[in-house]
Amino acid sequence: MNAPAMKASVIKASVMKAPYRRALLPALVCAISATTHAENKSAAPLDVYNLSLAELGQVQISIATGNSTSLEKAPATASVIYAAEIEAMGARNLDEILETVPGLHVGLSALSRLDSVYSIRGIHTGFNSQVLLLLNGVPVQSTLQGGHPTMFRLPVSSIARVEVMRGPGSAIYGADAYAGVINVITKDAAAIDAPQMSVRTGSFGYREASLQGASNWQGLGVALDMSYQESDGDPSRRVEADFQSSLDASLKTKASLAPGHLSTRYHVWDTHLALSSEHWRINLWNWLSKDAGVGAGAAQALDMDGYDDNHLIMGDATYQFGADSGNWDNSVRLSHLFSDHTTKFNLLPPGVKVPIGSDGNINFAKPSGLVTFPEGLKGHPGQTTNDTQLELVSIYNGFESHRIRFSVGSRRQSFEGSEQKNFGPGVIDGTQPVVSGALTDVTGTPFVYLNDGSRNVSFLSLQDEWKLNKDLTLTSGVRYDKYSDFGGTTNPRLALVYALNENLTTKLLFGSAFRAPSISELYFKNNPVSLGNPDLNPETINTIEWSFNYRFNPNLQTTLTLFRYQSKDMIEFLADANGVTKTAQNARDQDGHGYELEVSWKPLSQFRMGTSYSFNNPTDAKTGATVPDAPGRQLKLNADWEFTKNWFFNTQVELVADRVRAPIDNRPEIQDYTWVNFTLRAKDLFQDLDLSLAVRNAANANAREPSSGRIARDYPLESRSGWVEFKYSFK
Repeated sequence: MNAPAMKASVIKASVMKAPYRRALLPALVCAISATTHAENKSAAPLDVYNLSLAELGQVQISIATGNSTSLEKAPATASVIYAAEIEAMGARNLDEILETVPGLHVGLSALSRLDSVYSIRGIHTGFNSQVLLLLNGVPVQSTLQGGHPTMFRLPVSSIARVEVMRGPGSAIYGADAYAGVINVITKDAAAIDAPQMSVRTGSFGYREASLQGASNWQGLGVALDMSYQESDGDPSRRVEADFQSSLDASLKTKASLAPGHLSTRYHVWDTHLALSSEHWRINLWNWLSKDAGVGAGAAQALDMDGYDDNHLIMGDATYQFGADSGNWDNSVRLSHLFSDHTTKFNLLPPGVKVPIGSDGNINFAKPSGLVTFPEGLKGHPGQTTNDTQLELVSIYNGFESHRIRFSVGSRRQSFEGSEQKNFGPGVIDGTQPVVSGALTDVTGTPFVYLNDGSRNVSFLSLQDEWKLNKDLTLTSGVRYDKYSDFGGTTNPRLALVYALNENLTTKLLFGSAFRAPSISELYFKNNPVSLGNPDLNPETINTIEWSFNYRFNPNLQTTLTLFRYQSKDMIEFLADANGVTKTAQNARDQDGHGYELEVSWKPLSQFRMGTSYSFNNPTDAKTGATVPDAPGRQLKLNADWEFTKNWFFNTQVELVADRVRAPIDNRPEIQDYTWVNFTLRAKDLFQDLDLSLAVRNAANANAREPSSGRIARDYPLESRSGWVEFKYSFK
């Protein structure tokens, strides 16, 4: 089959607004010159579409144990999405890839300006700290809030594959590997067979440009990927009422911007440089998001002028040694992640009149006065963070039936806050009848929302993979983490993988995991929306899984995974008596159980289909009430068909169903929705030129994600949209 190859993914270039064009295009030209004429000796990348399903089961992954293990025998419930599959489905960012994973739903946060929330098996909270995101094995997290960085949108052109583990992973990865782990593995020189450049343009002012290339020089592989994305956002994502609407009704004002649309514009630059040799691997990453819209607004009051800027710079270097000596394979890795994040917003719109307490924040319970803000309640918070980690891993293969993995390391996270505003402590006290839009800088004073500080972590882990016989493997492991701010925690794992015959494999898995309280959950203060609580305990979870994989023939297989978990001390921001702020609390214990059924079928060399059905029942351990917002059922289908030579048609269908409201939420039920995507691709339409056409939400479903209630009718998702892409390979 002349199917999509797992090539260096697209290099996109487009018509861009002048400031961004001036910044990116010179770099594009230089990079094209460098990569086009470079000698490329990289090995051909894996072509997953030319492999049978049985052969795919033997492909090696690392997410389950930290070592290379075949997907079929990995002691975890895992999925892998390769670059060829990403290209086939027409995914533009990481979120669109993850939405295809069984049992995983990409929702929206009501706490963080419509950031993505990765809900696995009904486990999630507003800042998404229960899923650990890795880039080449290195944590990519918001130091302040936990979870992935704020307003995070990762283009796909640099991605070689995405490995996803559903279930706990703290025995290997430590904190936040709670409900699951996502490892994004980027392309090195071996994964890029030719320089490529491409352009995309589509609905809502969507434009994308990207290029990539690779070279080998005296044993050093060099790979470069650069991409840019922008969008004006979908103006049809309208809300009829917001938080300010309710204030207007009670205070007889007319300040709300609703009805109006969510602010979802974005501009993202993403650059990856990979250097690799026999013993070294170095990754350098620069990610910049500028002028991103603030969704429904910082306080769920529409804000068209507010923006969010976030700049991430990460470097990691890994040195491997000892493998040539026989039994030992050692590596040491040093990584550093720097983040500079600022937001400027109108907490409430111009012309608002609200009760202000003696601390200068909104307070309905104990107001000092009714204050008018002709230019709105304005805030300009920022933070810079540094996250440094050093880890030594040693793997011993000297025993006939054992593979031992030992890891020791340390991590330091530091943070500095800055803030300007026209309200709050140190600015006003509620006695002023009118407050202008002039901002007061409270950085470095007791009135800032976060004091400067740091957190230190040390850890130690041990794992044994014991091959009891040729068909039975027992994996056991434990990790100890010690935090400078809340103490230590120990998390074990145990996994039994049994190949009953060449067609049937079963896995019995147990794992314990924890989530550390984030800096914001512990220490936020003087904040008009969210307040910290230094007395928080870490979240903990114990999970049992039982999985069966049966292969009817080399091209038809099914997997059934049953799971049950008990989680304790789940952290939520709960409403305070003043009616405005929310404070972090260990709000509940949560129990859950369910199953995930997956079927993969390749009846013809030109056709491949995968479908999954997942059911989960997360409940409050005390009340028995169903945990709100998470889908109880998901049905997913992904089919790729080469209907004539070099022409491919991909179909994606997803049903999201059975989301419930909180017991105290009297709004109408959350509606189910079905999402349909189509992608048409022509390879070598002309020599070395590919064409793609895509339609998203083809049925124009009125799909919505649950809101906190201040946006009464929930958050509308994008309406029907489309895009076109041209990709050229310099062969």
